[in-house]
Amino acid sequence: MPLIITNFMKATCFDGAEMKFDENYPDPKPGESLVRVSLAGICGTDLEILDGYMAYHGVLGHEFVGVVEKSQNSILIGKRVVGEINAGCNNCDYCKKGLSRHCPNRTVLGILKRDGAFAEFLSLPEQNLHVIPDSISDSQAVFVEPLAAAFEIKEQISLNPDWQVAVVGDGRLAQMICQVLKLSCANVICFGRHQNKLSLLEPFGIATKIGINSSNEQLYDLVVEATGSNSGFTDTMKLVKPRGTVILKSTIASRENLDLTPTIINEITLVGSRCGLFKPAIDALATKMIIVDSMIDSTFPLKEFSKAIEHAKKPDTLKVFLKP
Repeated sequence: MPLIITNFMKATCFDGAEMKFDENYPDPKPGESLVRVSLAGICGTDLEILDGYMAYHGVLGHEFVGVVEKSQNSILIGKRVVGEINAGCNNCDYCKKGLSRHCPNRTVLGILKRDGAFAEFLSLPEQNLHVIPDSISDSQAVFVEPLAAAFEIKEQISLNPDWQVAVVGDGRLAQMICQVLKLSCANVICFGRHQNKLSLLEPFGIATKIGINSSNEQLYDLVVEATGSNSGFTDTMKLVKPRGTVILKSTIASRENLDLTPTIINEITLVGSRCGLFKPAIDALATKMIIVDSMIDSTFPLKEFSKAIEHAKKPDTLKVFLKP
């Protein structure tokens, strides 16, 4: 029996103060590929938006896997896909250089002027979609977007195999960053606060430590901050060597002032790092070069979004899914 698509769908909508479940939310606007969401992941950015980050109103969620139901490209219809979250204008210099994620007129799925994945359907331009091979499960596919962000580090800097590398944070993104960096650097250590999370890195030969003390200070050529908190920057600056490099991954709602004086005194190179290319992430999951299964926590129906959000906020929790 053919699927009948109405003009309304089930979605969770954030009004700037609270999320609400709406059974009659308008379908995504026509003109782009329409994707029925199979599974969506809750990430740290979603939680920060609920605290005021980006002053966003609309449907949250940017980590997803789904099936294309409408598209001007008939080859995509029926295909299982993930999607790059930045949709550029296709006219500016950034878009022409393949850098739509920096387009000044861009929309961003579930983050900026574009409804996201915590709904039955979403829409994205055809060029944003990537077909997922059968060797990757739905739950694994949801990790493609954050894994691409982890691989972006390798696009931004030339990694030296002999470097001493530290990752600050033990959450979902930090875990994937550790695995990605381990592909290029022998000496990688993760500094975290939760032993149950840190233990997941041991099978990959990644050293771990709870807390930072004076014996760890100024030892590392490269330090990646992925804590999602202001205190993470302070810890990161303790670890990095003079003239070392710091990669900043956290996006936080807090407006606390950060002391940049040590950055100047020690001539530290700061690199902001955000979204990345999807192909390296998809290839790494398909070939089992990167393993994400141990980070899968639980799945909630879309209507139970409030329970899912509360569970995702718990310090010991890793990846929580919503299933429309």
